[in-house]
Amino acid sequence: MGRFPTHRHLASWAGVCPGNRGRKAPTGIGPGHKLLRATLTEAGRSLARSQTYLGAQYRRIAHRRGGKRAAIAVAHSTLIIAYSLIRDGTTYQDLGPTYFDERDKDKVIRRCTKRIEQLGKHVTIGDAA
Repeated sequence: MGRFPTHRHLASWAGVCPGNRGRKAPTGIGPGHKLLRATLTEAGRSLARSQTYLGAQYRRIAHRRGGKRAAIAVAHSTLIIAYSLIRDGTTYQDLGPTYFDERDKDKVIRRCTKRIEQLGKHVTIGDAA
């Protein structure tokens, strides 16, 4: 991994780095290593069905932005994970499929409460026994 000073250089070379022109002019992902990008994207799509952190990331992004963007985002994350594992010589520790829910519990509770109230029911929140 000495050829790439940072994970950002590797992502740019592979062609899975996100475009960066702001909200008004989104860009594509640009040129890169076509075979590596295709392989990472396919792996990202297959992770959509898994009960892992990357699967949760795919579903979270696909809900907001669509499947193609989510596949590229997961491909980017997969490449960054692989870079870190090879560079540091460590093992992968998955954060789990509930990572995003655990990270901001209050936001999840507010969103679910609001949705139930929109369906016409009253909700009272209390701590579990």
